[in-house]
Amino acid sequence: MKNSATPNDNQLTELLSQAKSGDQPSCEAIYHRFVQPIYRLAYGVLLDIQDAEEVVQDTFAYALRNLNRFDPEKSAFRTWLYTIAMCRCRNKRRRKWLPTITLADIAELPASPEPLPEAIVEAHNTREVIWTALRKLSPKLREAIVLRYFDGLSYREMAEVLNCPHKTAESRVRLAHEALYSILASQHDILPEGVLGHE
Repeated sequence: MKNSATPNDNQLTELLSQAKSGDQPSCEAIYHRFVQPIYRLAYGVLLDIQDAEEVVQDTFAYALRNLNRFDPEKSAFRTWLYTIAMCRCRNKRRRKWLPTITLADIAELPASPEPLPEAIVEAHNTREVIWTALRKLSPKLREAIVLRYFDGLSYREMAEVLNCPHKTAESRVRLAHEALYSILASQHDILPEGVLGHE
């Protein structure tokens, strides 16, 4: 049977093997490889910079301590890591009411592990409109939009991360589309291309 693994897949497998043995440079390499998408996920779900940074720290602290729990036969490492991060996001959300994020806060976001997605930050006004609209979505719908469009997960991957059926993941994205289009109906001319792309 032909090995379909890409060089990146093989490199990650080697890094994980070394990290399980306590190799610090391998742990750091794994962190740097995934810190940007994990931060993007956490911020997209929580819409709070400090909370997102804490989720990133907690996610990697747990994952790197528990690499022996990762089973490549059951899921991809990225999916496993996203599942941990999503769990941390939900715990964070349950423990506190998120503070209101003003448009000024969004306009003056401090440096972070990952800039906001290019499609969203193309223009100052667009950024304000989109983040404000995302805050109006229910947590489940926001999770779906973030996973689908910020990080490009397939519905199968989304279902695994969200611990829901494939069709439920599809349904949440569809409902999130409808909700966002409703919120942004009067400002459709400045919607970033690709953020709300049709399926």
